[in-house]
Amino acid sequence: MRPVIPYVTAALLFGAGVYGVLRRRNAVLVLMAVELMLNAVNLILVTADTTVRATLPHGGQVFALFVIVLAAAEVGVGLAIVLQLYRLRGSVAVDTVRLDAAPASELDEPRVPS
Repeated sequence: MRPVIPYVTAALLFGAGVYGVLRRRNAVLVLMAVELMLNAVNLILVTADTTVRATLPHGGQVFALFVIVLAAAEVGVGLAIVLQLYRLRGSVAVDTVRLDAAPASELDEPRVPS
């Protein structure tokens, strides 16, 4: 098997993922783009494992399995953050989220000095 085809495919997938992260405004689509980038890395790891079997047998496949586990954890945490963001703000648009502002409940209540 020629390793050029999977490497080019992985590069295209990773490029599409980077484009999705940089250009999308919806947080769910950004998470999907990150998953696309992780799948491109998995493709590179498995391809490298099949072409170079020098020191570590099935090392690329084991690393790909770890990346899959990491991606599952990232999806769980990411979707929890997106759901909480939707509950607080009513939108999952990434551009409208202010990270330096306090939550709305803290802005409404005046603080009384002790």
